[in-house]
Amino acid sequence: MPHSQTVIALTALARSGNLSERIYSELLRRLQMGEIGPDERLVDQDIAAGYGTSRMPAREALLRLVSEGYLVRTTRGFAIPVLTDEDVRNIFEVRRLLEPEGAASVTHALDRPTELRLAAAVKRAREATANHAAEGMILANMEFRAAWLSRVENPRLAASIERFADHTQIVRLKTLHDARARKVATACLAALHAAFVNRDADSVRQRMLAYLEAAEQSYFRSRDSAAINAEMPVLPRGKRSAG
Repeated sequence: MPHSQTVIALTALARSGNLSERIYSELLRRLQMGEIGPDERLVDQDIAAGYGTSRMPAREALLRLVSEGYLVRTTRGFAIPVLTDEDVRNIFEVRRLLEPEGAASVTHALDRPTELRLAAAVKRAREATANHAAEGMILANMEFRAAWLSRVENPRLAASIERFADHTQIVRLKTLHDARARKVATACLAALHAAFVNRDADSVRQRMLAYLEAAEQSYFRSRDSAAINAEMPVLPRGKRSAG
């Protein structure tokens, strides 16, 4: 099936500041939010035109996203990589090695502002679950992670955690449109929040591991459900299946 080509930018960026950095940040945000589909192709000239800048800053931003694993180069521009089941399992394996220890390491460094950010993210997750709001759930997950990551003392560890989390976030976005997945994710965030507030490193470690396992299970459950639905025959209007 042919892939569509899209212009990502909607408004021109201000001339002040590093244009490449700002284009990178905006494209990354849109990738994290699922606003760039797997069938879309990002072309540096189109992005530059959309942002009202020259081609070079746009290309630098795209190549940076390639180097970090968010995009791949194709013959017709840049695109989201297609992850196999093994890719997803491998990424979650790396996350299980990094995130529980990273989260546990910040229990002694949590301050009041960070606690408030964590609480606000959990509140947003609960509201999203109650209101069936997938976008709100996505933002709650991102805000919760950003809050505790801000207290990780090792910047390389924090950057690695964020990057691998984003890689699975991009492929897992569709699961957060499922009410069951939102409910499970909210419960996991609430349990993590309680462990953080109690400054219980062992509990944080265990809760984070449980959160990651639930996220992986939600992804594959959603994938399997989509595959089953795709195989179901489409009946002519007015006819019903036997039985």
